[in-house]
Amino acid sequence: MSELPPDLPRLRTLETWLQLTLDQVRQAIAVAEQQEAQQQRAVPPPPPDWVVQLGIGRDAHPVAVHVGGCGTAGRRARPVSREQAVRALTEGIEACGLCRPDTELGIL
Repeated sequence: MSELPPDLPRLRTLETWLQLTLDQVRQAIAVAEQQEAQQQRAVPPPPPDWVVQLGIGRDAHPVAVHVGGCGTAGRRARPVSREQAVRALTEGIEACGLCRPDTELGIL
């Protein structure tokens, strides 16, 4: 570090400047921490393991079973457990031809 000034007025001025700079750094840190926390909250949860695609209408019935995250499931997909997916497939609900949940579940 460079040599400090010898007189009290310049030392006080330097102290004030350092305090103001430290306050600015602490404020920038707080903003950065807040932004990082918001980004972490914005991370979407992982897709469910299995979903059932529902048909159109008020009393929509299941029309297909998909592996979670399958893009063809659409907006009307609802998460289901492994057991519910197996039951739906064995009861005649169609398996998606793209993600092949029947193969993933061991049902052929």
